[in-house]
Formats: sequence, C-alpha cells, structure tokens
Amino acid sequence: MSHAYKLNEDVRHQPQGPQGRAAAEPPVTYTIIRHMPIESDGRVRYRIRCKSEKIERVVTEDQLSHVQ
Repeated sequence: MSHAYKLNEDVRHQPQGPQGRAAAEPPVTYTIIRHMPIESDGRVRYRIRCKSEKIERVVTEDQLSHVQ
C-alpha cells in the first residue's frame, strides 16, 4: 500500500465527531507536509498543515479528499 497524496498537495480534511462520526463542521483545506509510516493495521497516515491557521495534525487517508 502506498500514499495516494503527494507532498505539498492541497487536500480537504473532514473532521470527525464523537465515535468516528462525521462532524458538522465544513471541511478545511490543508497541505500535505509529511508522509507518516503506515500503521500496523494498514492505515496510511499523513502530517498536514492548515492553510488558514498554523495548525498541524496527523490524519489517516480516509479523512482526506482532493481539493476540487
């Protein structure tokens, strides 16, 4: 399994609410800044940085989508 998103690519992050449900907040645009190691259960992870604020977070690939 490999990373679907490239470094410096803009992506949308859909925040998750309680217990993994989709949050009511709209998706925010982030930039991929680092490919993280793939977890033992096969989930691909990324370090992303917010475009509008100086916030970084580590997320799994299923929380991301391409910017339209």
